[in-house]
Amino acid sequence: MKNKGKKSALGRGLEAILQSPDTDITSKDISGNYVVGAIANLNINSIEANPFQPRNDFEEEALKELADSISEQGIIQPLTVRKLGYDKYQIISGERRLRAAKMIGMNEVPCYIRVANDEQMLEMALIENTHREDLNAIEIAISYQRLIEECKLTQEELSKKIGKQRSTIANYIRLLRLPAEVQVAIRDGLITSGHARTFINIDDRDEQLKLLREILDGELSVRQVEEKVRKNYKTTARRKKKRTGQLPEKFVLLSKNLSETLNTKVELKRNNKGKGSIVINFRSDEEMEKIVELLKKSGNH
Repeated sequence: MKNKGKKSALGRGLEAILQSPDTDITSKDISGNYVVGAIANLNINSIEANPFQPRNDFEEEALKELADSISEQGIIQPLTVRKLGYDKYQIISGERRLRAAKMIGMNEVPCYIRVANDEQMLEMALIENTHREDLNAIEIAISYQRLIEECKLTQEELSKKIGKQRSTIANYIRLLRLPAEVQVAIRDGLITSGHARTFINIDDRDEQLKLLREILDGELSVRQVEEKVRKNYKTTARRKKKRTGQLPEKFVLLSKNLSETLNTKVELKRNNKGKGSIVINFRSDEEMEKIVELLKKSGNH
């Protein structure tokens, strides 16, 4: 079963949360109260689902395999829950293990019991969720987006918490801007994450959908798709290059007139929002002073 080695793979951010004594109340002392320490075995019927669970679909066959493994080896990695009231708990992480345990009729499951408010709980569940091996790229992207929006994290803060590069997080989130049809294809495994990345730099929605049909109909590899996009599709980079290389005619004439008036090369740059710069070239201090005098005279007219 994969659970045994999973804790070390969760990343230091999640481990710090799950092992923090500030939120840990596991193990009972002599008075029967839970204190910091070992794992508590809780009645499975006293644990309810997490309303913040970012994953809604659990593959039946995978759950069956996990249930068989638990039946043979037990639950190696305890679940994490929070206490709601007397003998009432809510799952924070480990819902697959809880479902698998119910499938084989277990009465109790080992748990870490935590004290957490809703925001902390959501953050824990989402961070734990991003490290599951069976998540698709859209599910990961949604978890990242929720951590940023609902837990008020920056991409830089999230990067430190989950041990991923900021650019990786940004690329996942960009997938959520793709048309719904493309996102569904990624979610359902019809195209890979590698295919998905080729869509990001295509601006036009119709072209994105056209590429999706070509991939599905032709069963194209990622390399074939990358080559097709490079040759046949207008990408953001290509359009940006084209935009920066072409000025409206009136600005071309303005640049030419300035060059003639100042008797030197004048470069005019302008973006689509109307922002830009004028660069006046000179070869010596004397030439610069002449240009300044000409500009002063022009300003006085």
